[in-house]
Amino acid sequence: MTDRPWTAFYRPGARTDIDAPAYRNLGDLIGSVAQTFGKAPAFTCCLPNGMNGTLTFAQADEMSDALAVYLREVAGLNAGDRVAVQMPNSLSFPVAAFGILKAGCIIVNVNPLYTAEEMAKQFEDAEPHALIIADMFADKVTAATRGHPIPNIIVTRVAEFLPAMPRGIVGLVQKHWDRTVKPIEIAHIRLPDALQAGRTHRDTETIEVEKYHQNVDADDVAVLQYTGGTTGVSKGAMLTHRNLVVNMEQTMELIEGLEKGREVALTVLPLYHIFAFTVNLLGFYWLGARNILIPNPRPLTNLKRAFENYKITWMSGVNTLFNGLTNEIWFLDTPPKHLKFASAGGMALQASVAKRWEEITGKPVIQGYGLTETSPCLTFEPLGKARAGSIGVPVPSTLVAIMDEDGNPLPPGETGEIAAKGPQIMKGYWRKPEETAKVMAGDYFLTGDIGIMEPDGYIRIVDRKKDMVVVSGFNVYPNEVEDVLVTHPGVDEAAVIGVPDDATGEAVKAFVVLKDKSVTSDALRAFCKEHLTPYKVPKRVEFRDELPKSNVGKILRKDLRAEELAQIAAE
Repeated sequence: MTDRPWTAFYRPGARTDIDAPAYRNLGDLIGSVAQTFGKAPAFTCCLPNGMNGTLTFAQADEMSDALAVYLREVAGLNAGDRVAVQMPNSLSFPVAAFGILKAGCIIVNVNPLYTAEEMAKQFEDAEPHALIIADMFADKVTAATRGHPIPNIIVTRVAEFLPAMPRGIVGLVQKHWDRTVKPIEIAHIRLPDALQAGRTHRDTETIEVEKYHQNVDADDVAVLQYTGGTTGVSKGAMLTHRNLVVNMEQTMELIEGLEKGREVALTVLPLYHIFAFTVNLLGFYWLGARNILIPNPRPLTNLKRAFENYKITWMSGVNTLFNGLTNEIWFLDTPPKHLKFASAGGMALQASVAKRWEEITGKPVIQGYGLTETSPCLTFEPLGKARAGSIGVPVPSTLVAIMDEDGNPLPPGETGEIAAKGPQIMKGYWRKPEETAKVMAGDYFLTGDIGIMEPDGYIRIVDRKKDMVVVSGFNVYPNEVEDVLVTHPGVDEAAVIGVPDDATGEAVKAFVVLKDKSVTSDALRAFCKEHLTPYKVPKRVEFRDELPKSNVGKILRKDLRAEELAQIAAE
């Protein structure tokens, strides 16, 4: 690769190039790691009351073997067939994901909170041959598969594979107390029964599971990860085995202080989210870590017993998670003692949140950056070398350029669109070559984010290209305004969008959640005037009790824009 000054910031001994995956495919990786760590705990599902269950590496390997046999021999799937997975973090997730990969099939990750209509759109596009779904969401399947049926439905539970007593208690609560589990009207098989059917077939036919993925190549698709991407249309990013194995290694290569077989990772982000899938599920499995899975982190007190009962050495999250934890009394009273560092992604990490987190825990939050289409990691902050407002430097084997509107590279210090190329870039969008073409400039993937690169390779994101507000011809980046607002002692959260304005074309509007209800909009605007040039100061401020967020806690500016435009249209 060409000159990459940023490699000077890599940890001592770190590889600068990781183009070839360490494993031919993920099925090989899963089996190899299980042989290394065997009876060590791999996954622990921790419920809010502390009830838990654990699978060892050997158990997860055996169960996923059984599922692979069921999918191929009983359900009749072939290599390359799609299998949708729709469940929260639980012990079923790694069993399902690993079983699908061992079967030589493709995982289609589905957000369990989707409505039947949203599920239908994804199913129609991906055309899965099987669906593995948690029982609390299964009542939506009938409506979601109308017109495009899925022949094989496998139903699991959040408490699957926990000991009998907690599993039974959770089942009773869900069925009779909070009634989150409704009668399942579709033909289905329970996951434990599917595993048993697979075992029976494997043992009677003496099947070697490795045969299912022995011809799976590094450049074959492993996961269809759906995203709005940079153009707003929902589409499946085709992530290959090479993309995921290499990106897992690229990320782990830059993280200092991790010890194989000794880490305890807290997984709060849902595993169907690409960051948690690549780094938490695959990366920490490869590292031999114990992965503490949290089915639902809301409210944040749901994390209390996990922090109390396990020696958490690493965790990942988004800005809102770290901000929320630093406002929890129980977390302030007993911050984690064994934490080495935390990792942030998914949305911009605000400087005030990062500072407060480090003051409370004594450990930094290091920020990574990437997109679904990049598997996801493109850049990472070197430990101990973070810079305020930066997303770090490109990971090994990755080139990042800042481009102008015509696709020409800009010199350091200039503002433009962040573009990247490397072995982690997706194969393309599933069945959408036109959409794929829109996000490629030669070999470079266009991220849709606006950023600046310093001469030594550190990168700073200014904002999303589509979120930029243009006030009288001047560009205003919401992140910059939000960063100022949240430093006000009376503000908890803030989101900024552009709204139509007769005088300036667009005006800046802020939506604010207050800690101190006595704070006024005039006071906030005055505060902003002390830190921002006048055209960046919010013209309007609206107070909210809460802001719309995605399932991973990312504030959804698009929802606020949609509300605003609907209100304008109604008026």
